[in-house]
Amino acid sequence: MSPAEDEAPERCAIPGCDQPPVRHLARSEARAAFPELPEGGRRAPICRDHYRTWKKATKDRRALDRLTW
Repeated sequence: MSPAEDEAPERCAIPGCDQPPVRHLARSEARAAFPELPEGGRRAPICRDHYRTWKKATKDRRALDRLTW
């Protein structure tokens, strides 16, 4: 058995969510929309539903960041 088979499948970092992740965000970026996000690691795996929530919550700030390019 390979080490990859021993590992549990990765899950969304948001407490109480068991969905598989579709994106990995910087933990500081994810914390902007999800303050309950637990500490640990640099990246946060986020499922599709929580990624959409993050996009909506940070839409204005990301638009302002793009203006500085």
